Amino acid sequence: MFSFANKTIINQKVDLPILNKKKIELFIKREDLIHTIVSGNKFRKLKYNILELKKLRKRQIITFGGAFSNHLFACAYLGYTNKIKTVGIIRGEELEFEELNYNLKQCQKFGMELKFISRNEYKERNNLRYQKYLLNKFDRSYLIPEGGTNDLGVLGCQEILNENDKYFDSICCPVGSGGTISGLINESKETQIVIGFSALKSSGVEKVINGFVTKKNWKIYQDDLFGGYSKIDEKLVSFINDFFRNYKILLDPIYNSKMLYKIISLINNNNHDFGKKILMINTGGLHSIKGINQKLSKKGCSIINQ
Repeated sequence: MFSFANKTIINQKVDLPILNKKKIELFIKREDLIHTIVSGNKFRKLKYNILELKKLRKRQIITFGGAFSNHLFACAYLGYTNKIKTVGIIRGEELEFEELNYNLKQCQKFGMELKFISRNEYKERNNLRYQKYLLNKFDRSYLIPEGGTNDLGVLGCQEILNENDKYFDSICCPVGSGGTISGLINESKETQIVIGFSALKSSGVEKVINGFVTKKNWKIYQDDLFGGYSKIDEKLVSFINDFFRNYKILLDPIYNSKMLYKIISLINNNNHDFGKKILMINTGGLHSIKGINQKLSKKGCSIINQ
């Protein structure tokens, strides 16, 4: 049985040369160390959703994601360890006829039933009528939105910050579905700024965030870094490997590495409002590296060292 007991998370200082030169302090909150599989924000987002599922006596989870989804992986594992059936609605019907990547193979290994749908149908994932259709199709199910972003997911993410974090000028986190940053905004102090780094350009995530928060102390960067979502090149791989070698912190290639790269770039160009003390949330998602490395190897590219 998986335990959602409270965890003690450290803030690890990183002494990058550019930070020392600019007299800026950067600390990384090691949410990636919460659990080897359900790490970071997935632990936070799923905590209260799983408790609610049990309270309602539902017998299976329906949720959504792409081929490299950390969220799908976490849900599959939690279903396996809690003896709960899981159904993953996967973006891209063409994937059904291809060899599954490491991520989806692991989901299957943990007992998740994979349902591949077209990208057009996937766009309906937040449509209440479509969700009702799925709940009728899969009896006694509990639906968790893509990325685990709902009221309970946001509530869990509010627990990322603690009293010791009030001394930071800015709080930075990667943004996917918008749940993590919403929780951080709700728990932040009015004197702080919460800065999100979107993995998707022009995703419309601001509308989602505004549905969960009332504070205005936040902003989103939506640069199309390294070619877009899940796009990785040799430069990014080298950045991840160099950072891991120097600081013993492994960053995932989809969210956290791109965020840190952007933070350093903004500081280097004196184009930021981070203040002098930054807290960066490492949201985990490291298991996706194996699947990404498979993809890189097939292209003859360098891989991420683990």
